[in-house]
Amino acid sequence: MNGFASLDDIIAFESIPLAERSLPASTYAGLQRSAEKYPNHEALIFFLQAAEYQRAVRYTFPDLLTRVNQTANMFHALGVGPTDVVSYILPNLPQTYFTLFGGEAAGIANPINPLLEPQALADIMNAARTRVLVTLASFPKTDIWEKVSTILDQVPTLETVLQVDIAGYLNGFKKLAVNLMRLGKSRGRRHVQVLDFDRTMRQFPGDRLISGRQIAPGDVAAYFHTGGTTGTPTLAIHTHWNPVYDGWAAAHAVSDEDGKLNLLGLPLFHNYGAIAVGLGAWLVGSGVVMATPSGFRGEGVIENFWKILAHYHCAMFSGVPTLFKALLNVPSEGIDLSHLEAATCGAAPLPVELARQFTAKTNVEILEGYGLTEATSVCTVNPRAGRPRIGSIGFRLPYQEIRVAELAGLDFVRFCEPNESGVLLIRGPNVFPGYKEAYHNKGAFVDAGDGGERWLNTGDIGFQDGDGYFWLTGRKKELIIRGGHNIDPKQIEEPLATHPAVAMAAAVGRPDPRVGEVPVAYVELKPGAVISEGELLAFAEEKIGERAAVPRKIYIIDQLPQTAVGKIFKPQLSRRQIEEVFSTALGAVEGVAGFSVQAEGDKRLGTIAFVTVKTAPGVDPALVEKQVRDTLGQYAVNHEIQVDSAAG
Repeated sequence: MNGFASLDDIIAFESIPLAERSLPASTYAGLQRSAEKYPNHEALIFFLQAAEYQRAVRYTFPDLLTRVNQTANMFHALGVGPTDVVSYILPNLPQTYFTLFGGEAAGIANPINPLLEPQALADIMNAARTRVLVTLASFPKTDIWEKVSTILDQVPTLETVLQVDIAGYLNGFKKLAVNLMRLGKSRGRRHVQVLDFDRTMRQFPGDRLISGRQIAPGDVAAYFHTGGTTGTPTLAIHTHWNPVYDGWAAAHAVSDEDGKLNLLGLPLFHNYGAIAVGLGAWLVGSGVVMATPSGFRGEGVIENFWKILAHYHCAMFSGVPTLFKALLNVPSEGIDLSHLEAATCGAAPLPVELARQFTAKTNVEILEGYGLTEATSVCTVNPRAGRPRIGSIGFRLPYQEIRVAELAGLDFVRFCEPNESGVLLIRGPNVFPGYKEAYHNKGAFVDAGDGGERWLNTGDIGFQDGDGYFWLTGRKKELIIRGGHNIDPKQIEEPLATHPAVAMAAAVGRPDPRVGEVPVAYVELKPGAVISEGELLAFAEEKIGERAAVPRKIYIIDQLPQTAVGKIFKPQLSRRQIEEVFSTALGAVEGVAGFSVQAEGDKRLGTIAFVTVKTAPGVDPALVEKQVRDTLGQYAVNHEIQVDSAAG
């Protein structure tokens, strides 16, 4: 099939009970079934460098299953059982997929973001109780091994490290140069054995699981870390049933079973690339083209993007808004893109104007969707067979429920009517059973008293229109609250994005002593565009319909901050505002000779500002401290103050 055109199509699809769809019991069983059903289809294609994108390593579905078997058998021989954890700190490589699904076949897989700082990496492994770690050997332009090697002694459960050597994809002088660079480098720490991933894996059979394990749908498959990286890490549990259902349902919403290829550039520590793009494609016989270890961030990938799509005849790719923004500036004239059928977008809201510009340039619709780690990956997607509604996140997946509800704190009040805004609640086969640590589950689920299972509280605000499309209007923690009035950042961002000079915009709240917060905006311009803050403010005042939402200030910056998966990282912008407002306020306090302000994320408080003040000579420090506390106390911002008196 080629996706759904309407909510009625989804309801008709559900006339056959999910139990009669004969889905595989585990991710491993899913790969087994695809190897049998699609023996000649290419499952995975990988190229190391964008400049040499034609030079690739290829795996059919039977090849992929063989590597997963060998990897799982290697983990089993290293002592990994069904409740033991295999973590990986890797970029995008074929071995990353082998580790994810081999780890799930032998025990529990734990993907970790390789961009995190060493202490955060150690904290996640300790929370997961990692037994085996798969990571990189030393390689130019990456510091993964350098970071990992410093923390091995901090993870007492860790017994074995398996190093993936990217040099294995090189030939001749390049490979020799990398090996020379490694001479004298540390191999590990005293209690951990360090082995070569590929050499060790090849010692094991690839035709079966030597453990004889029979994996049940409810067995734990993975721990995906989510939320902040300070304090005790938040690990979301995925059962084997979660990704099997979610990948299958998402694929049926946008794909068909005909061996087409999808271009992958999303990181494999994140559920979007690991499950929605990878497993989802494989369950319906489609293949994945992996674009360099760094994905879409790889050197030369964006510049060669259209050529890569054309060379591999890719039918689809998945990205985040920052990718689509970048592609608007890459020429595609003269390149055959006739195989490209659609693009999907998730992980962050897609600006309406950006979607329109992309479709006008490529004649390809962006199918915006929505998901979260706690619901495995995908929850909604715009219809491929029907007409996407730009700005909406589309229809729910089949066999999954989404309702909009009014909550009082964490308590259910009622379900909302169509077009009425509330909190999105989800239940179904993709909803996770909870976080690894029980105390993280407070507020995660809602009992609606409707006789069914509890609902996942997404914390996202939105509504469902009369045709069944869902629309996000914000997230509670992102709303700008001005004098008790909620301002949706999209009210500011979308009008600003229509300006011909603007590439992307992000609105946040600026602390205000009178009304709590006032809106401000950060803007990233298109290449070569020139415009002043005053011109943008005038444009905003004209285009933004609600007067209270007109930003007080607009900051033009070179690049909006992003997370590792390409989301605009608004907390950094909010912290900038706190630091700027506090600095201005402190500059007006008598007796202050100098100060520093640093706003940081805090797991319990959200954000906290650390303020250090130096008093002028001859001034009473106690008096200055009182004035500082009175001044900063006008703002609804958590802060700590330290006063250092001047010598003499």
